Amino acid sequence: MTDATTTEASRSARELAREVLIHGPISRSELGRRLGLSPASLTRLSKPFLDLGLFVEGVEEQKGAIGRPAKPLDVRVDARRFIGIKVTGDDVLGVATDLRATAQARAARALGGHDVAAVVAAIATVVREVAAASGAGDLTDVAGVGLSIGGNVAGRRIVKRAPFLEWRDVPLADLLERELGGLPVTVENDVTALTTAEQWFGAGRGVPNFAVVTIGAGVGYGLVMYDRVVVTPDSGLGLAGHLPLDASGPLCIEGHRGCSTAMLSIPGICAQLGIALGREVTYDEVLELAEAGHPLAVSITTAAARALGRMLAYIANLAMVDTVVLSGEGIGLWRVAEGAAREALAADRDAEASPLQLHVDDAGFVSWARGAAAIAIEDAFARLRLSA
Repeated sequence: MTDATTTEASRSARELAREVLIHGPISRSELGRRLGLSPASLTRLSKPFLDLGLFVEGVEEQKGAIGRPAKPLDVRVDARRFIGIKVTGDDVLGVATDLRATAQARAARALGGHDVAAVVAAIATVVREVAAASGAGDLTDVAGVGLSIGGNVAGRRIVKRAPFLEWRDVPLADLLERELGGLPVTVENDVTALTTAEQWFGAGRGVPNFAVVTIGAGVGYGLVMYDRVVVTPDSGLGLAGHLPLDASGPLCIEGHRGCSTAMLSIPGICAQLGIALGREVTYDEVLELAEAGHPLAVSITTAAARALGRMLAYIANLAMVDTVVLSGEGIGLWRVAEGAAREALAADRDAEASPLQLHVDDAGFVSWARGAAAIAIEDAFARLRLSA
């Protein structure tokens, strides 16, 4: 077999694994149509996955009176265990998942600081704790660790920039793999990881084009086009964080008036009410006061919701998608001011445009950690391809 043939077979196996993972159970005829594979090629490529217990065959009703019933392919969700880790500036949250990133156990630990060695040690502790909570005897029962972080990541190995941790050029995957005895570690920008999870297992499953918008410590934006997560060298730089949304809004720390960070991030919203009240407030307090009808809190959350609606309209209009997933730990804003957001969205979207399907993911940090697990699952299948 030539190198070119081997490379093509590896690519086809990768695509097969991806299709079954996302769309399974899926018929062989549909797989052949999607991938341009003959029945013989499909049988050959799927055999290693079946032999490893990663795929299972189902039984499909026979169509017509001739031939044997088709056997659709699906993943065996309990065949491997993965751990997804979300790292913020303050905490490490981990979940153990199956092959479809369903959370089975969780653990968390506060960070005492941003020193690289201390953060790596905290991550390793959470990995071991969540593995134990999931019933794993030890880390040998874990197929891989995915780690999502707010920042720019190169090659799923090196954190080039992580503002919330004040890091630059940290070889996080290498450091953590050494700490975990060689367990494979994949690192990715948190919004990219979350977008992958929404595409594979969440609200975006089966939707070829959609966007993800996150609000929380910052403001994030992910995009899927033609069934592919869009990733560029600039992913993770927070380029959606300074969209101008309100010409009369407050300033962000970079001096932009009424940008998405100033209007929608948790620190931005808390700062607005804190200045008005003359004291520090938490995000939960902002939302509680708004729900109780406090005029200042209502005014701030209503303005934020209008800005959110405008941002959703911008993204839907410019990317020409009709599905958006809204997520992040700041999603409580939607609960208290959904009406204002929807009004602004409708005002800034052409009445003849396709109706926007908006999905609200309110799972908070668990969604981020599941996204990290999805990245680990993707890389685990890549490693299997290379050894098949």
